[in-house]
Amino acid sequence: MTYSLVPESAPFTPDQRAWLNGFLAGWIGLESGSASSGVAVVQALVGAPPAPIVEPEEHFPWHDPALSIDERLERADGKPLERRLMAAMAQLNCGACGYLCKTYSEAVAAGTEKSLTLCSPGGRDTAKAIKRLLAEHGSGNANGSGMNGSAMPVANGHAATGALEHGGRYHRGNPFAAKFVSTCNLNKPGSAKHTAHVILDLTGSGLTYKVGDALGVCPTNPPDLVDAILEAARIDGESPYADDNGKVMSLRELLRRRCLRAAPEELAAMLAERAVSETEQASVHAAVADETWESFDVLDALRVAPSATLTAAELVAVLPPLAPRLYSIASSPKAHPGEVHLAVGRVAYRMNCRERLGVASTMFADRLRPGDAVDVFIHASAEFTVPADPNAAMIMVGPGTGIAPFRAFLGERHATGARGKNWLFFGDQSAATDSLYHDELEALREAGCLTRLERAFSRDQVQKIYVQDRMRTHGEELFRWLEQGAYFFVCGDAKRMALDVDRALHDVIATHGGMAADDAKAYVATLKAQKRYVRDVY
Repeated sequence: MTYSLVPESAPFTPDQRAWLNGFLAGWIGLESGSASSGVAVVQALVGAPPAPIVEPEEHFPWHDPALSIDERLERADGKPLERRLMAAMAQLNCGACGYLCKTYSEAVAAGTEKSLTLCSPGGRDTAKAIKRLLAEHGSGNANGSGMNGSAMPVANGHAATGALEHGGRYHRGNPFAAKFVSTCNLNKPGSAKHTAHVILDLTGSGLTYKVGDALGVCPTNPPDLVDAILEAARIDGESPYADDNGKVMSLRELLRRRCLRAAPEELAAMLAERAVSETEQASVHAAVADETWESFDVLDALRVAPSATLTAAELVAVLPPLAPRLYSIASSPKAHPGEVHLAVGRVAYRMNCRERLGVASTMFADRLRPGDAVDVFIHASAEFTVPADPNAAMIMVGPGTGIAPFRAFLGERHATGARGKNWLFFGDQSAATDSLYHDELEALREAGCLTRLERAFSRDQVQKIYVQDRMRTHGEELFRWLEQGAYFFVCGDAKRMALDVDRALHDVIATHGGMAADDAKAYVATLKAQKRYVRDVY
């Protein structure tokens, strides 16, 4: 017979118990059937504190931004609620929601996070999937207002809820009121784009950042939009209200800080119920049924049912706070002490016969004046920063506003005298109008800080050329840099550009490394494991 030297009651996993049995049998010199003389020794040993049990790392097969939301949800089918909720997220771990994809989903599943619309990259598809999953699970959060608490009207001049105390440090829950210094358009006249170079003053904040970090910005809505909503709802904007933290302000000012770009389904139900006109009721139901409602903002929604009467409290209760926007910092604190710079693309488009404006982007481009306050905080990056070794080479791919962190990287290396080689791939529409930071980059190249600069302008020829095409053109040299230890950084759009760049990287490695596809994939995986392939995508 075979004896087990380690009792079943010993605090070990089966694998640990099996290993210990084998080890101890060899150490004591026991043969099968002769274990009795060693049992006392072993039982004395197992009285010692148990070895720590290491849980295996959980595998998330849906954690891939290249997959569609349907594919991600399919891979999470049968998993616990928090993992299915995670699959609904955009998988970018961008931090815009204040969490990672995993921790946000866990907070929603636990009910500690009530807002279901924080995943900006996932947009409406993610929000709808979260609501559906919660409803299927029978969670009380499924029909929530999508906000953290509710703004409360002021009673006798005092907030009905107490303000939150955050201590002296500035962060997402207690941002610093930075001073807006200036903005200028980096694009030339005739461009289809407007990219604002923004300078903010952090004096007095004590905030510090490193290159690669992001700046969290708490934006405000355009005053004209807020006034139009108050008029459509027939509500007085001057009545005092308190926000979620107990800060007292006018209703008009409160609405400037609420999300107005999307009309919640709760607002549809309220308008359909309150509308006096049957035609208006039918219009609301039809818009929801054919998903036209998904293109509505709050003003569109109110105009569909103008006869409906809402109170200020009812309107505010269904509008979540505006989520902070995260922008890659475009400055080095060594090159620009006391300041933080951003590169922000202005967003404006027409929908439902109205012009829609990007909230933060038009705030920076159009509405702020020197000396105005902007609430900000630092969102630190763990891995996206210049190499610790100043002699290591960097390859940076950042089209459009994706150039922002690499302006910071280069500024840092120039300020510190780092000797590592630097190669930048930049792309945009036209060389004549969209060569962002052109003079700065040329000066860095002349100073020897920018070793190579490859630009790709998609609209300057019949066949469009992008940064990934330039990578393939210079693939042999790119692979040589990687073989010599270069770091590879990417910043910009996750859904198209970053995927195209990743494919190009695999192609370059396979072609110039003489590798099969699987070997190239393993090579890229090694780069990631070594923290030499790092992305800041959104």
